[in-house]
Amino acid sequence: MSIKSEIILEGIDLVKHFGGGGVLSSPTVVRAVDGVSLQVKRGETFAIVGESGCGKSTLGRLLLRLIEATKGDVLYEGQSIRALGSREMRRLRRDLQIIFQDPFASLNPRMNVGDIIGEPIALHGLARGGARRERVSELLQTVGIAPTHADRYPHEFSGGQRQRIGIARALAGEPKLIIGDEPVSALDVSIQAQIINLLEDLKERFGLTLVIVAHDLAVIRHMSDRVAVMYLGEIVELSETDALFDNPLHPYTQALLTAIPVPSPINRKAKPLLQGDVPSPTAPPPGCRFHTRCPHAKALCREEHPKLESAPDGRKVACHFWREIQNAGAGALAAPAPSEALAKRLALYRTWRDRQDKTGASSQ
Repeated sequence: MSIKSEIILEGIDLVKHFGGGGVLSSPTVVRAVDGVSLQVKRGETFAIVGESGCGKSTLGRLLLRLIEATKGDVLYEGQSIRALGSREMRRLRRDLQIIFQDPFASLNPRMNVGDIIGEPIALHGLARGGARRERVSELLQTVGIAPTHADRYPHEFSGGQRQRIGIARALAGEPKLIIGDEPVSALDVSIQAQIINLLEDLKERFGLTLVIVAHDLAVIRHMSDRVAVMYLGEIVELSETDALFDNPLHPYTQALLTAIPVPSPINRKAKPLLQGDVPSPTAPPPGCRFHTRCPHAKALCREEHPKLESAPDGRKVACHFWREIQNAGAGALAAPAPSEALAKRLALYRTWRDRQDKTGASSQ
């Protein structure tokens, strides 16, 4: 298979700006996505991560042309989708689908589940009458919902069940690629695991390509093959998942990974904290956009915008000094001293654990 045939979806220098000036006000432009280029390989799970407001959901919608880009292009199997007319774009929707973040708002409350899932089947002319109802029943079974519930309405289901319905609707057109816009963030933790496992099973069963937009790094590590890290509308690091978690190159990625909670109180340490506030996307800082919060920032970072360059292992990073700091990890950031109250609580906890261990050992 050639390199080009491996790429199913490609974004080229994508830019999306929102807003403008009013009659009596100066223009205010939100730079939601600013010059993003990426490639998604056929059959992989590609993740886009970052803080809230970094532009990752906007990027997902640009890749599907749910919103129009200010600049740039999107190629699906080598063909520009920005050049397609409305009729051609509707036909392409069968191949490109999305699972929305909010399972409550993404389903039409006036339609029953059978009609919601059956609508894309009818629009694309895949089945009619009894064949359509049979296809709806198959899809409901596939996502773990009884076919007898097809006559029910969205308000009669739980959040996890509604998200399963949203997944069934996305599968109805037999797509090749699905973008999940934070598909589990609105669900309980126990339900999140079920939906993640369901998506992985469906990917293997139907040969899907998945693009997952998320800020939960545990979810990303569990299910993705490659990860793009976004900050203020730009990709700052793009890497294989294991390499990213084992040795992050960009200081912002390092800061994200140190924010992952540690379950055991004994193993918890003072977390390094980024200094300063997140700059406004209406007025991003010059040079590197992360330099206002970066512990490694130098004069060059404030003056020159870093390019997304390739590292020897194939991943990409946008940082002038990534070679010097690649092994710094969390230690590169200044960790605040624990408060006196926290230190006392941890000491009491360790004393209690020591007593429990001694009691257990003596009873044996």
